[in-house]
Amino acid sequence: MKKKMVIICGLSITLYALWIFNFNCLKNTTVGSNQISVINLIKKKVNKEISCYFDPSKIHSIEAFNENEITDDNNIFFIETSCSGDAGIELDARQFCSIESAAKMNPKMKIHLLILSSSEYSPKTKKLLSHLKDYKNIFVRRIFMEDYVKNTPLTDWWQKGELTTSRWPKHHMSDVLRYLTLWKVPGIYMDLDVVTLSSFEKMRDFVGAEDSDTLASCVMSFGGSKIGREIADGCINDLKNNFRGDVWRNNGPDVITRVLTKVCGKAITNETDGCNGFTIFSQWEFTPIYYDNWKKYFEAENKDETLKLIRKSSAIHIWNKMSHSGRVKVGSQVPYGIIASQFCPKIYNNCGLWF
Repeated sequence: MKKKMVIICGLSITLYALWIFNFNCLKNTTVGSNQISVINLIKKKVNKEISCYFDPSKIHSIEAFNENEITDDNNIFFIETSCSGDAGIELDARQFCSIESAAKMNPKMKIHLLILSSSEYSPKTKKLLSHLKDYKNIFVRRIFMEDYVKNTPLTDWWQKGELTTSRWPKHHMSDVLRYLTLWKVPGIYMDLDVVTLSSFEKMRDFVGAEDSDTLASCVMSFGGSKIGREIADGCINDLKNNFRGDVWRNNGPDVITRVLTKVCGKAITNETDGCNGFTIFSQWEFTPIYYDNWKKYFEAENKDETLKLIRKSSAIHIWNKMSHSGRVKVGSQVPYGIIASQFCPKIYNNCGLWF
């Protein structure tokens, strides 16, 4: 009986110590003396998929992103919201292709990859990244969310834990961060499944149509101009007031569509040129092939037709959510492979047998 009591007491002390440790870790992630974040994180079970969003650890961490060091709008931002697996931070060849193509086609611009994970790179990721060392305009930085939302319109949204109510928290975090980043720092945002085909060095304050009545948020720019700042403010406040975790596209394409409809005072269509100095490109600029035809990028038999469709595009969206299972053998004549060999050659030629 005494032995059982000793075991029970020891277990109780251990559990209490662990509770104090976890509470103190969470406490360190609060904003000032505000305990709202702590209370919400204790009450809510944080999905492992997004656990790194709440991790303040700097051990083995990549250098933190400091927006105060950026003094112009010559920036292209990519954002990776996946938390690391056991191997560490994982980015695949296609994601690095997007980064390389942006750096290659825009040598005078700074290409920023912003991540949320506190881990080191996986061996595979580290090897792929090493092939981009000759591009001096690529910068990989980490975002600490508690600091990143501080003194922004989304401070209360974050502290109330609204992201944890999302059915797709990783996807919706990407939506939020693209608008928050362009609100903080003027520049261009691109998805990690967008391949850059021409220079963006003279392009600012724009978005592209996705279809006949919706704008795409895969490539967009809010510059330092008056209209750029107006759209950035409109988008961040729309997110603050209209965030929904139960609607897939509500916090992404629908945000910029709602804001520009209001600013322009008219319905947004794929024939709209823009308003007040903000350009709205046709869908041919960034999404010449719609998501339901994504297989065109992976079919060799109609490659000439596909390549003709994109010849006037500034960038192409590969629709990774649907196309991630599409296979590209290096050296094959599928359109995506031909494009990659030209616009991200270092990654394409060093990724192995399959791209």
